[in-house]
Amino acid sequence: MNMPHTIEGSVPLGHWGLIRARGADAVKFLQGQLTNDVAGLDRARARLAGFCSAKGRLQASFVVWKMADDELLLACSASVLPATLKRLSMFVLRAQCKLSDASAELALHGVVGESARALLGDMPVWGKRDLEVGALVRLPDVAGMHRGLVTLPSAHAAVAAPTLTLDMWRWLEVQSGIPTIEAATVDQFVPQMLNYELVGGVDFQKGCYPGQEVVARSQYRGTIKRRMFLFDCAGTASAGQEVFHSGDPDQPAGMVVNAAPQPDGGGMAALVEVKLAALVGGGLHLGAADGAPLRQRALPYALPFEAALPA
Repeated sequence: MNMPHTIEGSVPLGHWGLIRARGADAVKFLQGQLTNDVAGLDRARARLAGFCSAKGRLQASFVVWKMADDELLLACSASVLPATLKRLSMFVLRAQCKLSDASAELALHGVVGESARALLGDMPVWGKRDLEVGALVRLPDVAGMHRGLVTLPSAHAAVAAPTLTLDMWRWLEVQSGIPTIEAATVDQFVPQMLNYELVGGVDFQKGCYPGQEVVARSQYRGTIKRRMFLFDCAGTASAGQEVFHSGDPDQPAGMVVNAAPQPDGGGMAALVEVKLAALVGGGLHLGAADGAPLRQRALPYALPFEAALPA
């Protein structure tokens, strides 16, 4: 699949939701729960972060930013928001932090192309700027095209830009190589299996959080034997779907993390976590060893040597 020359416009992101953390201890609380440094976050930046189980498996992934010194927003897949909110709330205890679902009050919009460039200006990637009635976050570019998240009150007018389809936005999400945990993939992956440390979602210098020892051990003992790659596929792919190697029909070789239709209607693009050994010889297939073949594409960032060139 060739990248379209221009993609332009904005779209409401109904597949995302927003958790609000508010209170004097909101920053401190999230610092003890998430994989990235929240304490060092200022009003001009956003960050990726994960929420892991005690076994180091991702329960949710977020884009996090501050709206005020005592208020943060966490954007995540809408499919995991209720369970994540419930689980996070269990750990608040006596901390002065109130967690709530802000999805009905605040709407997320995605914007790409010249419309995004006009809004973002010279903001750096993961930069954040307060708007009069919301906030703007710059996401990593895809093929040189600017992308941003716009948070507005739900009653506010939509972003002034041409209409973009949600399928096109989701395709851009896949092409960015930045994974999102969906309901079908909860508790399946240690962050490194999804290249989460490579895209800035893990801080190995911060203090403890659930699963931190497992995540650190995976990093420093070189035990990562699975990674996420970008593929094209003629079949219909969905998050949580298993993939198989042609030489091993009885055992899954990996799992689809996120998927979206190709803009030209010719199949789908998918981020797929796979065993590194399965990239050597034979081929990978969707759903079964004789299912639709997966065609590997280049990610927009470098992988560690051992992942890019498996033994």
